[in-house]
Amino acid sequence: MGFNIAVDGPAGAGKSTIARLVAGKLGLIYVDTGAMYRAITVFLLREKVDLSDEKAVADKCGEADITIRYREDEQVVILNGENVNRLLRTEEVSRLTSVVSAQPAVREKLRSLQIRLAAESDCIMDGRDIGTCVLPNADVKIYLTASSAVRAKRRYAEQCARGIACDLGQIQKDIEERDYRDMHREVAPLVQAPDAVLVDTSEMTIEEVAQHIISLCGGYCKAEGLSGKD
Repeated sequence: MGFNIAVDGPAGAGKSTIARLVAGKLGLIYVDTGAMYRAITVFLLREKVDLSDEKAVADKCGEADITIRYREDEQVVILNGENVNRLLRTEEVSRLTSVVSAQPAVREKLRSLQIRLAAESDCIMDGRDIGTCVLPNADVKIYLTASSAVRAKRRYAEQCARGIACDLGQIQKDIEERDYRDMHREVAPLVQAPDAVLVDTSEMTIEEVAQHIISLCGGYCKAEGLSGKD
């Protein structure tokens, strides 16, 4: 069994950014569960499965094998032996991943693959149900959050930096609506695990958050022979 860190939290909390940084400092594999959902969406689209047909999706998704590897420090998502990185961010895949990820059979399929990845390697995994459903026995559990206003400002700044016109008020409204959906969905709702450490990043820098998480891993890191890197 690998050394596992589970990071959960709402949209815009900085989970991916922080998880990548901690992974680099501790020499862990970063498991991007969002990329895995995108990969299974690619698979189902290729197979021309009707995404509104839950039985068809359930029958077909069993044929998808998805894993994550690192090649020259780049995360590579492998779908049935093929590097599909170039396909994960297309407009169609981005639009349909939320539809696919809501399907119970898809979540169960990826849950089993994520558990396998965690068993095979020391890793940090982020998402919305990692500490509660995917890795309930993770060595360290973090619930990463920030106020909706702070998360909206971060997303607004990102979009502006890319030259994308956007409205701060609308972004915050979208984030709050996404929070509600994630927290009230029937399958694997977003909730803080009872044994997860709450980390509110509203007044923290990225580096401060990463160092705080690493400090929480201290005892485990020593036991596993891991150490933080400057």
